[in-house]
Amino acid sequence: MIGTYRDLDWEYYGPALVRAMFDTLYMVGWAFLIGGLAGLVIGLALFTTREGGLFANRPVWHLTNVLVNLVRPVPFVILIAALQPVTIQVVGSGIGNDAVVFVMICASSFAIARIVEQNLVSVDPGVIEAARSMGASRSRVVLTVLLPEALGPLILGYTFVVIAITDMSALAGIIGGGGIGNFAIVEGYNRFRPEVTWLAVLVVIVFVQVLQVVGNRLARRVMRR
Repeated sequence: MIGTYRDLDWEYYGPALVRAMFDTLYMVGWAFLIGGLAGLVIGLALFTTREGGLFANRPVWHLTNVLVNLVRPVPFVILIAALQPVTIQVVGSGIGNDAVVFVMICASSFAIARIVEQNLVSVDPGVIEAARSMGASRSRVVLTVLLPEALGPLILGYTFVVIAITDMSALAGIIGGGGIGNFAIVEGYNRFRPEVTWLAVLVVIVFVQVLQVVGNRLARRVMRR
């Protein structure tokens, strides 16, 4: 097996693999950054507008909850096709990495929203009530009590999501995007080079392991405080 990799045309596969890695980092990075922020806002809206919440508002909660339930269960490959008209209007094209990033943002935002809501539910209501009784405003409670109390579990939840986003990026080739998944299919599977496919698998495994270790350590450090 080592000999097989040694005999690969690295002048071709090396740059192609590096380019695929940068494409994956580009897609995952932007989708996680924008989707993470949007998901946090939507998740906070779900939690704070529910009955008995800090900003209780039944119509807003129902609308947000329905949107999350509509988008979250849709398989990513179907979402790519369903959102193509919107993607073209927003990005200017229905193909390529930017188009994939837009759909990844939409998918990750609603997935993160539910994770944020679930982690906020675990916060002790007594802590929130104590802060309110001391005169803290509702927005201050959210920023200085609610989010810090749920920070450790939120980091673990976000770690899970960024790994899921990495999985989504593997389908970028469907609409002309790049990335490790496209490299594995085009350069490995389609050309009957299983060693190239496994090279892509190894890169993804290492990437995911690094993300998981970093996420676990950050969460552990926050929880100790």
